[in-house]
Amino acid sequence: MAYFLQALVFLVQTLFGLYLIALVLRFLLQILRADFHSPIARVLVTVTNPPLRPLRRLIPGYGGIDWALLVLTLLVQLLELILIGLLLAGQIPPLSGLLIVALGRLLRLVIYIFMFVIIIQVVLSWVNPHAYNAATRLIYNLSEPLLQPVRRLLPALGGIDLSPLVVIIGLNLLLILLAAPILDYGYSISGPAAGWR
Repeated sequence: MAYFLQALVFLVQTLFGLYLIALVLRFLLQILRADFHSPIARVLVTVTNPPLRPLRRLIPGYGGIDWALLVLTLLVQLLELILIGLLLAGQIPPLSGLLIVALGRLLRLVIYIFMFVIIIQVVLSWVNPHAYNAATRLIYNLSEPLLQPVRRLLPALGGIDLSPLVVIIGLNLLLILLAAPILDYGYSISGPAAGWR
């Protein structure tokens, strides 16, 4: 039975994790004003539109931010935590702890996405620096807003661009100093019901 439960938790985490990545990527692409004509962006829109359309009728966008998308992302994260809490601890963790853990996990996911995208861009610049397709355009749209300001401050040394290294160090510091304390605080509030820790 423990193996079945472990497999079920893995399945819930995987399915919700993939959907959360799609939601967060869509939000980041909207915020960064990326090109939504690429096939990857169209897939993100197709996958995330069904629950988003009705929610947009209730929650309008404001200030250039798609608030319905943010609420949907938070709700999906909360639902994942509730399901895992029910599976592992047999109860729903306290709402205050759930909200804090959900926010911490979403922040951590955003940081991981940026780190992954920057690493992919660095690898692509070594392997095929002049490649241009939908995937490389998406990677460029996500990574350049972080890399560009660092490049202005830190010139290339001997033709080597150190901005990805600096940004990844900064993102790791955010994980340690911001995301980890938020998660730890949320877990401490949740007490023994935090089976999803």
